[in-house]
Amino acid sequence: MRWTVHIEGGPRRVNHAAVCIGDKIFSFGGYCSTEEYKDWEPIPIHVLDTSTLRWSPVYYRKTHVMPFQRYGHTTVPYGDKVYMWGGRNNAVACDTLFCFDTKQLEWSMPPVSGTVPYAKDGHSACVIRNKMYIFGGFEYLTDQYSQEVHCLDLDTLQWSFVDVLGAPPSQRDFHTAVPIGDRMYIFGGRGDLNSPYNSQEEVYCPQVFYLDTVKNEWVVANPQGTWPEGRRSHSAWYHGGYMYIFGGFNGNTKTHFNDLYRYSINGNYWQYINVSGVKPCHRRRQACLLYNNKLYLFGGTSPCPHVSGRPVENPEAADDPERLIDNSDLHILDYSPTLKTLCILKVLEHNLDQTYLPRDIMIDIWTMTLPNRISRPVNQAG
Repeated sequence: MRWTVHIEGGPRRVNHAAVCIGDKIFSFGGYCSTEEYKDWEPIPIHVLDTSTLRWSPVYYRKTHVMPFQRYGHTTVPYGDKVYMWGGRNNAVACDTLFCFDTKQLEWSMPPVSGTVPYAKDGHSACVIRNKMYIFGGFEYLTDQYSQEVHCLDLDTLQWSFVDVLGAPPSQRDFHTAVPIGDRMYIFGGRGDLNSPYNSQEEVYCPQVFYLDTVKNEWVVANPQGTWPEGRRSHSAWYHGGYMYIFGGFNGNTKTHFNDLYRYSINGNYWQYINVSGVKPCHRRRQACLLYNNKLYLFGGTSPCPHVSGRPVENPEAADDPERLIDNSDLHILDYSPTLKTLCILKVLEHNLDQTYLPRDIMIDIWTMTLPNRISRPVNQAG
């Protein structure tokens, strides 16, 4: 396992949502603090070709059914389609289900039935069998954190409130949910000391929970090992029997993370993983997608001192963890890098002469190093 690629110049996005369909990664919405945010503009979509590592905007068909720009939403893949729910702009939250067809490049607003969840952001969503499960988030109608579970049958498009047994995770938002078999594993997120209300007294839960969707029952894992510090706005994914988490933010300690932990599903223990290579800087609200034994991480926001490992131009920023800059970079965590990849990394690390390398090797080097042109560099001082 090794961090192998770091490329700048992709979409500069924070709190976006992304899915992997085939060999393409689609990124939906999010915001950028250095750009004017237009609440009612159609949501932007970017797509990453995982073979060339090139980002490009998606020019979808303009119809009367186009969701507005948003952040804190969720997207899930189902076949060739992407289902997007929730999120908000600076004016309103959304409870409408939208569907994006990645073949036709067109949005639709399919009719749904059943008990629709309240509009929220910071919830989680994942697909188990043919159902999309939603947990938690912050509800704007009730002005409360949630611990409810809803599911949407993606074949019938019927919403259901899931009446779950057992002690649920506390009310929270910006946690992660990972589907593993018939279970949905929950980690992290932000709650409140006076939950479900938002009294600005934040709490961060480091416990692991899972929802057994066959029994509709919550289970507290209480794992062994060294637990990660509680956090929100991190990333989580499943690979080879483990749930991995990366990055995030703890508002009580004002700490951004760029650590990597893994939780053993069968062994029920946490383990810190020290991965070689140039790892991503400390950040939160990034996106992470696994495809073909590689983890693609992009975007998010970071405290200025950590951006790309470069020193801050304004020394005062080093003492302010909330002085942030948005990222446009792409990182790849390769679970089984080939000998060819490892050799290329040595060539780059030691700045070796590339004059007589074969053309196919040079193409691979360009792919791994050539910046994208979606976003331009910004002042590192913010």
